[in-house]
Amino acid sequence: MNQIDKHIGRRAFIRNTGLAGGGLIIGFSWLNSCKPKNISTEQALEMPKEWFEINAYIKIGDNGVATIFCPNPEFGQGVMTAMPMIVAEELDISWKDVLVKQAPFNTELYERQFTGGSQGIRRSWEGLRMAGATAKQMLKQAAAEAWQVPVSEILVSDGVLSHEATGKTAGFGEMAAAASNMEVPENVETKAVKDFKIISHSKKNVEGKQIVTGEPMFGLDYQYEGTLIAMVEHPPAFGLKLKSFDDSEVRNMPGIVDVFQINTYDDNFVRNFFDTNAFPDLVAIVGKTTWEVMNAKKKLKAEWEPITEKKLTFDRFGSISEVTVPSGLESTKKHDELMEKMASQPGEIARKDGDPESAFKNAAKVLERSYSCPFLAHNCMEPMNFFAHVTEEGIKLAGPSQAPSIIESTLASRLDVPAEKIEIEMTRMGGGFGRRAYGHYAIEAALISKQAKTPIKLVYSREDDMTFGIYRPSYQATYRAALDENNNLIAFHVKSGGVPESPLFANRFPAGAVDNYLAEQWVINSNITIGAFRAPRSNFTAGVEQAFLDEVAEAAGKDPIDFRLELLKRVKENPVGEENDYDPDRIAGVLKLVKEKSNWGQTPPGVHRGVSAYFCHNSYAAHVVDVVMDGDQPRVEKVTCAIDCGIVINPDAASLMAEGAIVDGIGNAMYGNMSFTDGKPDHSNFDTYKMIRQNEAPKEIEVHFVQNEIDPTGLGEPPFPPVFGALANALYKATGRRFTKQPFSTDKPPLVG
Repeated sequence: MNQIDKHIGRRAFIRNTGLAGGGLIIGFSWLNSCKPKNISTEQALEMPKEWFEINAYIKIGDNGVATIFCPNPEFGQGVMTAMPMIVAEELDISWKDVLVKQAPFNTELYERQFTGGSQGIRRSWEGLRMAGATAKQMLKQAAAEAWQVPVSEILVSDGVLSHEATGKTAGFGEMAAAASNMEVPENVETKAVKDFKIISHSKKNVEGKQIVTGEPMFGLDYQYEGTLIAMVEHPPAFGLKLKSFDDSEVRNMPGIVDVFQINTYDDNFVRNFFDTNAFPDLVAIVGKTTWEVMNAKKKLKAEWEPITEKKLTFDRFGSISEVTVPSGLESTKKHDELMEKMASQPGEIARKDGDPESAFKNAAKVLERSYSCPFLAHNCMEPMNFFAHVTEEGIKLAGPSQAPSIIESTLASRLDVPAEKIEIEMTRMGGGFGRRAYGHYAIEAALISKQAKTPIKLVYSREDDMTFGIYRPSYQATYRAALDENNNLIAFHVKSGGVPESPLFANRFPAGAVDNYLAEQWVINSNITIGAFRAPRSNFTAGVEQAFLDEVAEAAGKDPIDFRLELLKRVKENPVGEENDYDPDRIAGVLKLVKEKSNWGQTPPGVHRGVSAYFCHNSYAAHVVDVVMDGDQPRVEKVTCAIDCGIVINPDAASLMAEGAIVDGIGNAMYGNMSFTDGKPDHSNFDTYKMIRQNEAPKEIEVHFVQNEIDPTGLGEPPFPPVFGALANALYKATGRRFTKQPFSTDKPPLVG
């Protein structure tokens, strides 16, 4: 048993469990919320007649059915299934007796309702276990009192309480009423990993049927009586702002109700971490239907003018910083020229071990390679949207957001409304990848609703979304490696930067494995807004680092996997420095597993293989990519993946997440590209911004997990970055060319050797 003491999330947990008897009812009936909309008469007969709140995560019906609430918003990463699985495991109830529902947004009840950074399960692991274990203990106490026996003698299995000596048994439903009035125990015991019956056993997606049958679940599906549709017009280029607009033609068009200007954040507004927004001055068009508003938007005449350089203040979770936004119309061509210039100059030293300058000077062999990547758009399948209804009594919001708490905080400040007067309903998200952490579109919806004095659903077109910003930054990196006369790696140097941030992780592998190591960085400021994009910074650094390590291995005359394992052995036995932020055993573990599962060293005829391994978001992933040639065109035939993310909650869902990351990574590596001309995005829809097609995805993906009892870590992001490097290495084997510029489909490097 693992004992969880009250100090772990106890403040919120005690407060939550004391709210039995209706305290958790927020704008809707808990009982009704647990009935699926398409429930049959037979199923309805099985619903409890009465629910009893055990704590904020669990309601148990009089028939033993439990509703378990998922605190975090869902956008395909599987928390709606995985989080309740953790609670149900410790509650010790049969999974068939569990109903799962999205919890309401309430920071008093659930302290971290944020989806991002692959931290959902990791940060909630102990709290979710506590919720289930505490509820089970309260049920045991209720049974012990009813039967007048010691609570230590009460056994629990699959929702049934029993006492062996007296032969008494009771379902959870029989004890739920009494349990809901029990005091919260000071300490609870959680299960040993070996005793898990739900965790690590695959369960189907609890929302799978609703998704495939088209149930209204997403923000775009949200309905509210009297709602009008709104769209916004933003400047056509970064570095411009609204000067004036002529709406005379628009106002006379069918279905149009109003046209006006809004300001999301003025320059003096102290912004939260995710309040990034290049275009705060917008024209809002309000009408009866989406089609009518889209047509009217085309007729709007707006005049734009250049911005001036300005400074914005950000409150990044208590740390105040100033960001300079430069003026000017930026272009990809100019960015590339500036990055080449910065790459040729000394950068800011982030880490230095030994004497790399002397090592390079005296090396028998020196390798050097530069890599670059463009901006990337997120392109969530569900475009940005949000519902808002602002009245004197309060604000009601509903829509897809990764960070509703940021929206609440920003909106409270922006509209000068107490947070307790803001209600946010979290809908399922049709993709996020970091984009929906930036909540400006929710603030825009609220401002439009307030001015229009009506409920509003704000909808972005694909063009609006793709040209509004919050891109993956553009990066550049130069790597150098020095080998001695025996082909031993004696020095390693990385210098990287980007527009407008550096992708450098100075303390990650191979830092710690080389006596002489130097890491430098630089940045180029920009008015093009960037933000979190699946595995921020790692999505570039992993690929180029792993591509370069393959080149070094080849120069040293060593197998790519063996070369990496030698370096990791050095880190384990005699590490350089004390700030290495990875576990060499765990990287080695995924490399050994992927080597075994891919039958590395036994490459089938006509197949060209590349490997990579990387640590990010607290987890470790390695890939082997198999490429074949169709004429002169490479095609990914198979990917073998090994992951160490600690305990895997839902294996089938975890495998699907890894598969999605792999396909996403291949698509972005091959095709992803957002370029700019005089501040204007060169792509605004999928006719020119290519996404991977189904026939371009690997024919086969195998996912394998390292089996251990380490607490769960990240999974949504870690399988994504290594794909870029493994693909680049496989392409080299297939073509004899080192691919260094993303997207690879347009990179035409010379033959090597």
